[in-house]
Amino acid sequence: MLSVRNLTLTHEKDLRVLIDDLSFTLSGQDRLALIGEEGNGKSTLLKAIFDANLISGYARVTGRIDTPGEKLGYLPQEIPEACRALPVYEYCMRCDAFQALSPADLNRLCAQLRMDPSLPFSSQMLQTLSGGEKVKLQLLLVLAQEPTMLLLDEPGNDLDLPTLRFLEHFLCTCHLPVLFISHDETLLSRTATGVLHLEMAYHKTTPRWTLSRTSYDTYMATRARAIAQQEQQAQNERRQERIRQEKFDRIQQAVEHAQASVSRQDPHTGRLLKKKMKAVKSLEKRFEREREDQTQRPNVEYAIDAAFEGDNTVPAGKTVLEMHVPRLETEDRLLADNIFLRMTGPEKVIILGDNGCGKTTLLRHIAAHLTARQDLRAVYMPQRYEELLPEDHTPIQFLHTRGDKEQLTKIRTYLGAMKLTRDEMTHPIRDLSGGQKAKLLLLHMILTQANVLVLDEPTRNLSPLSAPVFREMIVSFPGAVLCVTHDRKLMDMWPGRILLLNAQGLCEASPEELR
Repeated sequence: MLSVRNLTLTHEKDLRVLIDDLSFTLSGQDRLALIGEEGNGKSTLLKAIFDANLISGYARVTGRIDTPGEKLGYLPQEIPEACRALPVYEYCMRCDAFQALSPADLNRLCAQLRMDPSLPFSSQMLQTLSGGEKVKLQLLLVLAQEPTMLLLDEPGNDLDLPTLRFLEHFLCTCHLPVLFISHDETLLSRTATGVLHLEMAYHKTTPRWTLSRTSYDTYMATRARAIAQQEQQAQNERRQERIRQEKFDRIQQAVEHAQASVSRQDPHTGRLLKKKMKAVKSLEKRFEREREDQTQRPNVEYAIDAAFEGDNTVPAGKTVLEMHVPRLETEDRLLADNIFLRMTGPEKVIILGDNGCGKTTLLRHIAAHLTARQDLRAVYMPQRYEELLPEDHTPIQFLHTRGDKEQLTKIRTYLGAMKLTRDEMTHPIRDLSGGQKAKLLLLHMILTQANVLVLDEPTRNLSPLSAPVFREMIVSFPGAVLCVTHDRKLMDMWPGRILLLNAQGLCEASPEELR
C-alpha cells in the first residue's frame, strides 16, 4: 500500500506552495487518476513518491510517504534526453531487469503489451520510434522489474487511437494499483476508479486538493453541479443583501434627517429618534454578522480565458493548400505514396494515422510551405514545443516581439488569463510544464492574428479544464485549420473532414477508426 500523509511540496525558486497537507492511500486494484491544471505539481508529486531525489533543487518535500513492501514502477513523461540518441537495444540493455528476462518472460510481456518481440533488439535510434512504440518499450522495462504498484506520468501522450485503446485495456486488466496522470478525458472516463484533483485557487495563490473514490465522469459531474449550486446560492444571497441594504439605507437616512430637523424645544421626539437610531445601529451590526456567514463563491480553479481576435478569416473558396507528395519518406524508409491534399476557404481538416505513419513529417512539410506564403498568415504548433520555443527565454521575452509598453501590458494580461503566475512569466521556458508551453504557443497564435492554423497534437498536454476551451477555439476558428490529433473529444465535435494517412496516402476515415 502507498500511504501519503500531510505531504507539502514547496517550489524552491519562488517558495510557492504547490501542494499543501495532502493525504491519501493507494492499494488493491485502485486506478487513481491525478488531474489538475498545468504547473500544479502533478508530475512533481509522482516523482516525489517514486524518488524524492528526482525533484531535488526544484521542490522541497515535507510529510510522510510510506510504501511498505511495495516495489514501485515509474513511467516518466518523457524519455531522458541523454538516452534519446541511443539505439533501442542499448537503451534496453541498460536495464538489469530486462537483461535478466528469460525468452519466455519476454515473449509473455510483449504479448501483454501487444508489441513486436524484436523491437527491444532493434538498432533503430530511440528518438526515431513512434510515440506508441516508446510508451510500450518503457512499459516493458517497467514491467520487467516486476513492480507491485505503477506510477505513470501521462502514458497516453503521443499515442494513436489503436495504442490508446491498448493502454485503456492494459490499465483495466493489469491488476496492480496505479496512480496515473492523464489529460485524455476519454481514457480517464474508461479507466479511473478514483480521482485526485490538484487545484490552485484564488489566482494560483492557494493550493487545494480533492480526493474522490468515484469514476472520473461522476466526479466531474458532481463537481460541476456543486459549483453551480454554490455559485447560484452566493448570487441569491448577495442579491437579497443588496435589497436589504437599500431598505436599511433609506431607514437610516430618514432617521438621520429627522434628527437633524427636530427642534430643541421638542425633547420627547428627540429621545424617540435617539432610540430609533440605536435600533438602526443594532440592525446594522446584525447585518454585518449575517454578511460574514454568507455563502462564498466557489473556491475552485477556473478554466483559461482566451479567444482569437482581429481578422482571422480566409475568403471562401480561396485555395489554402493544394499539395501532391509523390513519396513521403525519412532517411531510412518510405512512409507513404501519392499523398494529395487540397483545402479551400475556412476549411478544417484532421489527419489521423498510426504512430510512425508520417503524420508529423507530412505536417512539417505542409507548415513550411504555408508559413512561407505571403497571402496567408499561417502559424505552426509543433508536437515538440522546443522546435519553436527558446527554452532559455522567459514567456514574456518570447511573446514581446515589438518591445513597446502597450504590448507588454497586453502580454502580461494574456499570460494571467492562461493561469501563469507572475513568477512563471519570468522563469525560463524550460521550467514550464508541457501544458504551459502549449498555452504559450496558443498565445503566440492569438497575437500573430493568424488565419491558418497548422497544429500537431494541440491538446495533448492540456488539462481537462483547459482542453475544452482550446477545442472550442479551434472548432469555431474563422480561418482554416489543418490538425493532427488523436483527441477523441475534438473529433466528436469536428466540423470538417477527418482523413486517415496510411502507406497508400490520404483517405476518408471510417467511423470504426474514430472510436
